[in-house]
Amino acid sequence: MKDLAYLPAVEIAAAIRERKISAREVLALYLKRIETFDPQINAIVATLPEQAQERAAAADEALADGEIWGPLHGVPMTVKEAFDLVGTATTWGRTEWRDNRPNRNAIAVHRLVNAGAVVFGKTNVPTGLVDWQTYNEIYGTTNNPWDLERGPGGSSGGSAAALAAGLTGLELGSDIGASIRNPSHYCGVYGHKPTWEIIPTIGQRPPGRNASADIAVVGPMGRSAEDLAVSLDVLAGPAPHDAVAWSLELPKPRWERLRDFRVGVIYDHTCSAVDRTVTDRIAEVVAVLGRLGARVQEGAAPDVDLALSHRRYVQLFRAVTHAGGPQAVYDAAQAEVPKLAPDDMSYRAQVLRATVQDYRAWAEAVEDRVAIQRAWEAWFKDFDVLICPAAATPAFRHDQDKPREERTITVNGQTVDYNDQLFWAGIAGVAYLPATVAPIGTAGGSGDFAGLPVGLQIIGPRLEDYTPIAFARLLAEEIGGFHPPGGYE
Repeated sequence: MKDLAYLPAVEIAAAIRERKISAREVLALYLKRIETFDPQINAIVATLPEQAQERAAAADEALADGEIWGPLHGVPMTVKEAFDLVGTATTWGRTEWRDNRPNRNAIAVHRLVNAGAVVFGKTNVPTGLVDWQTYNEIYGTTNNPWDLERGPGGSSGGSAAALAAGLTGLELGSDIGASIRNPSHYCGVYGHKPTWEIIPTIGQRPPGRNASADIAVVGPMGRSAEDLAVSLDVLAGPAPHDAVAWSLELPKPRWERLRDFRVGVIYDHTCSAVDRTVTDRIAEVVAVLGRLGARVQEGAAPDVDLALSHRRYVQLFRAVTHAGGPQAVYDAAQAEVPKLAPDDMSYRAQVLRATVQDYRAWAEAVEDRVAIQRAWEAWFKDFDVLICPAAATPAFRHDQDKPREERTITVNGQTVDYNDQLFWAGIAGVAYLPATVAPIGTAGGSGDFAGLPVGLQIIGPRLEDYTPIAFARLLAEEIGGFHPPGGYE
């Protein structure tokens, strides 16, 4: 079958149901491709071949008996290393958790299996899931299939790289700081950050942690918008302890034609400059929307101070990521914060303050967050989606020599703070909004980013996750969707 390795998961499932190919054959293809191509990419960090082969055989036998397990029947897939998967370690790339071997699957993994998926392995992550580069002391560095000298993003970097290289049929990622959206953009695949808490995170938490984390979500990644929609059908719903009292029914997409969408556009912001290689591609999308008759308003945004929104996002986001960190880091922050100048709003200063903030400071941030959410609700009465960058540039070269707070990137020939681009993660994150990233082509010109994938972030109304996914699907019909990198035929 032509390009089987790169088919969207929904098409693989259809081919299996129609007996054009067996689940065992698709699994064998991916395992062979991992053997051939993954040594240079290092996206896959664990596989369960015998278990998966038994599962694929059972899927084929069930189909022969007229039984279909679900919409993902027989589809081989992998999941991000931070998800509990029986038979593998869940380390989050941290050496102290090397021996953490769960005895049950994460709820999200369980739901995918119940929908018929054949989960055969895991993909790489940054240490502690706290970087846009994917490397750690246990599994090493993951390379971007489009250019092995560059990273695939993070923290779901192994997930995006595996999809782009045709090493898996579907992926499951997580996102608090663009960890689904950033790698999808860098590797030219689709990813969806859901509305907060519509998919349980149980089984995708640090060892010993039981509470849901603010802003943090889990969501699907694939090679088509349809993959995202079908996966969301499977994944969304209350955790078992809540299902005794309530259920979830997400609204259908607002529109089924691009020309009916009311679209706001932001190309860049004072908080984060964006490279022309990204904004040029977004401008092309805007032109397409205009030709189709969609109502498009450039510079449109809710009645909220986006700079304040960004500060509150960093404050709440870093409170979460540092709450369970080493005591030594907390003690160092406590000693350092009193030395900061009151007007020091550098990324480092914001992180230090967030690490040791008291309840009063946190509560004030939450109050601002609620006001921000109300402003978005009002804005979405007049608009259906906001389109904007997912990151400041296409994929950059590996940069592991400095701590994150000291790193820089080059945007339009200028050196800027690596961390500024958290702004694009926080627009949706702080307000709990759903956001889909869709590939919209490759960077033009002859500069350092030429030929690399560019993704579009599509932000939708809270709990209306199918609207940005539908926009991504309809956009692909006009401009094309996923295209594989060369060299992996």
